Amino acid sequence: MIDVEICVDSAAGALAAEQGGARRVELCDNLLEGGTTPSAGTIKVARKLIQIGLQVIIRPRGGDFLYSEEEMEIIREDIAMAKVLGADGIVCGFLDAGGRVDRSRTAEIIALTRPLNFTFHRAFDMARDPFEALEDLVALGANRILTSGQEATCMEGLELLSELRARAAGRIIIMPGGGLTPRNVRKVVDATGVSEVHLSARHTVESGMTHRNSRCFMGGTLRPPEFSWKVTDPEAVRQVVANLSRG
Repeated sequence: MIDVEICVDSAAGALAAEQGGARRVELCDNLLEGGTTPSAGTIKVARKLIQIGLQVIIRPRGGDFLYSEEEMEIIREDIAMAKVLGADGIVCGFLDAGGRVDRSRTAEIIALTRPLNFTFHRAFDMARDPFEALEDLVALGANRILTSGQEATCMEGLELLSELRARAAGRIIIMPGGGLTPRNVRKVVDATGVSEVHLSARHTVESGMTHRNSRCFMGGTLRPPEFSWKVTDPEAVRQVVANLSRG
């Protein structure tokens, strides 16, 4: 069986992922920036609603993965809180200014995460040398790497994903994520030989607001629409699970 991890941005999304047959969720906020740390309330309610695995991303902001000491302190506090609230795993990642895995910070955070599992997220896709980064993370004891193969999507990164999985040789899990859909997920699994996949499986819903002020908006210049948003689609999750269950 292929483990399906669904990236969600709400407690309701976590429940939809479970209803669709996912093995676990990665709980985030702010998916427009690639995911940031969800609120304590979101973690607590998601844990109450689902029985499947609950991974929590710990990322204090969007942008790069070169953090200040103040941001590191926030990361430490958020991990401690996520553990109290019932997370099963932590998703995080650290690079130095030269684009290498920050071994010192990664070692510290993996130790702080235990006994939970630790996923090094797509900070990996910004690493200077993916094979050096792979060996660093194996040596540090990370459980898995979430990666698109250092390309915009997993379909474009298939060659590197396959090579990473081969070089990992069971020492660490390589989990493709980025641009996966119910239609292409089987192709990625067959081409790479991986045992886990990560995707969002969402659809757009419309706001129930009948009064809509179109003169202003609640964000910056690059912004999502005010009166629609994306939610996890249990039917899309079911399609992924069904596609991966076929021989």
